Amino acid sequence: MGFLNKLKESLSKTRKNFVEKIDTIITGRKVIDESLYEELEEVLIQGDVGIDAALELVEKLREEVKKRRVDEPGELRRLLQEQIRQILGEDTAGLRVDEARPAVIMVVGVNGVGKTTTIGKLAYHFKRSGKSVILGASDTFRAAAVEQLEAWGNRAGVPVIKHSAGADPAAVAYDSLQAARARKMDVLIVDTAGRLHTKKNLMEELKKIHRVLGREMPGAPHEVLLVLDATTGQNAVNQARLFKDAVGVTGVILTKLDGTAKGGVVVAVKRELDIPIKMIGIGEGLEDLRPFNAAEFVAALFQRGDESREQVI
Repeated sequence: MGFLNKLKESLSKTRKNFVEKIDTIITGRKVIDESLYEELEEVLIQGDVGIDAALELVEKLREEVKKRRVDEPGELRRLLQEQIRQILGEDTAGLRVDEARPAVIMVVGVNGVGKTTTIGKLAYHFKRSGKSVILGASDTFRAAAVEQLEAWGNRAGVPVIKHSAGADPAAVAYDSLQAARARKMDVLIVDTAGRLHTKKNLMEELKKIHRVLGREMPGAPHEVLLVLDATTGQNAVNQARLFKDAVGVTGVILTKLDGTAKGGVVVAVKRELDIPIKMIGIGEGLEDLRPFNAAEFVAALFQRGDESREQVI
């Protein structure tokens, strides 16, 4: 199955909860009136695009309807698709891994979002593109986290730098950077602890890792990637806000899009926090973590079963 077909399939629950409800509202309507806008607003909020984004989208719909003198309710589907693409942006925000050697990526996120699994897939993604990769096991609070990272390292074919359980996470990050330099690696990916984001000591630990990496290599970390679980909907936005304030998140990796009806959170994260979605997870396989492309995402989300990809895009 090609990636676009896999993406479309992975968004089936979100499509049913979001786009198909919009289609139901529009179908059979003769006029565009205030009750139609209110129903669309309600569906957008239920689809986890966020209250602010929902209000903005509906207001822009009103403006476009007036400006283009649209009187056919069916046209709202296409206009909404355009507006969502505008919020997400037209450009694909790629990972900055060519500005330094090694490019240092710090990965953060709460437990249970698929952070360690995502790191393994990210390492595989870089290896497939011809880059050498090394992992740093700075989540030293859980022995299972180090073991899990090693397992993914073996699966992806990349080395892992680790200390004993309970070691200073910043010290592991330091040693990982030294090892990456000594071995002339292209990319260093540093795992971090993921206890509840409301715990102040965790955030202070993340700040310390960030400081140590920056002290040893000016400009590092070059990316701070926040892993979010799409199935948590608006809670993911709250997590993103806290991590952004603590360590200056540069991008989001959204996991488990294939298992959720809350894929609208992609819009909420970008609209409310202006953090680019850089990668998305749409399955369990090593190859199921892919760069996020707004145009592809919106096309797959709005694509009807009887439409070809070329027609939608």
